Amino acid sequence: MSFLLPRRAKRLAAALAGIAVAAVALSACAGGATETAGGEASAGADGFGDITLQLSWIFNEEFAGEYIADSKGYYTDAGFSSVQLVPGPSGGVPELLSGTADIALSDSVQVGAAVANESAPLKIIGATFQANPFTVLSLKDGGDIATPEDLKGKKIGVQDSNLTLFNALLAANDIDASELTIVPVQYDPAPLINGEVDGFVAYLTNEAISVEMAGTATTNLPFADNGLPFVAETVTVTDDTIANNREMLKAFLVAEIKGWTDALADPQAGADLAIETYGTDLDLDPAKTLAGSEAQNLLVVSDETEENGIFTISDALQAETIKSLAGAGINLEASDLFDLSLLAEVYEENPDLVAYAG
Repeated sequence: MSFLLPRRAKRLAAALAGIAVAAVALSACAGGATETAGGEASAGADGFGDITLQLSWIFNEEFAGEYIADSKGYYTDAGFSSVQLVPGPSGGVPELLSGTADIALSDSVQVGAAVANESAPLKIIGATFQANPFTVLSLKDGGDIATPEDLKGKKIGVQDSNLTLFNALLAANDIDASELTIVPVQYDPAPLINGEVDGFVAYLTNEAISVEMAGTATTNLPFADNGLPFVAETVTVTDDTIANNREMLKAFLVAEIKGWTDALADPQAGADLAIETYGTDLDLDPAKTLAGSEAQNLLVVSDETEENGIFTISDALQAETIKSLAGAGINLEASDLFDLSLLAEVYEENPDLVAYAG
C-alpha cells in the first residue's frame, strides 16, 4: 500500500498572484515508454516507476477513486511501482511547478489563475467533478442565503485559498465586495454555527453535510447554479509531463477511471477505505463519510460522461468554465487551460472503460 500519513498542518496554496514560475526546474517522471509490435506504447522494462499525486484535501472520502485504484492494484496494473498519495489541503500548483508532484488534483480557478497571471506551464487533462461542489452555506434560522442578492449586507466566512473563487462568484452576479463583509476563516464551520458569520464558503459534499447531520437546518447557495459552472477536482499536470511522459499519464488515467468506476458502483467501499485505511487518524464519522461519498458521486457523472466516459470535459463545459474564470478576471482560451487529447486516446484504445455504469 503506497500512501502517506495525513498531515495535520494545513498546507494552503500560496496566493495565486504570487506563484513564481521563472525558476522552476521540472523533473521527468521515472520510467519510459516503448513501442509494442502493434504500435501501441507501453511501460518500459521497469514500468513507470514511482510517481507522486498531490491531493487537494485531507484523506477523507473525497478521494474514493484514488483509494480504490491504489488498494485494488489498478495503479500497479497500469505499470506504476507506486503512486504516492499526498494529502492537502493544497491547490497543487506549487507542487507541480516545483517538481515535488507529478500530478495534482486541483480546480480550474487556481490552475487558470496561475496560467493567466504567471504563464504557468500547466494543463488540465480531465476532471473528476463535472460540477463544482462549492457553496455558500448558511443556517436557515440565521443568514438563510438562498440567492446571490441575499449575500448583500452579510458577513461571509471565506478561506484564503477560496478568496479568488468567492470574488468570482460576486463578479458573476454583479455584486461589489463592498456590499458585504468578508471574514477570514479556516475550514471548520464553527464560526457559522457560533453566529460569527452569516455564510461560510463550503463544499456541498463535506461541511454542508456535517452541519445538516448535526441537526441544524441549512440553506445552500451552490456556485455551480449561480454563475460559476466550472469543473473541479481537475487532473492537472505540467506541459513538460505531457510532452515527455504522455504514456505515463494515459496509464494513470486508465487506473483512475477504473478506480472511480468502482467508487460509483459502491460508495460504501470508498468510505470504508477512508475510515479504515487512509484517514485512520482523522476520526471520520462513518455516516457522514458515506453521505459524502454518495453526494460526490452525483458530481462525477453527467449526460456527457454517460456518453463519453468519466473525466471527460465537453466543449460546452470547457466554454462555461472559461466564462466563469473570466468573471474573476482570469482571461484564457480553452486551449490555454485544457488538453483532453490524452483522455480521448485512452477511451479510443480502451472503449470498454466508457461504460462505467456497467
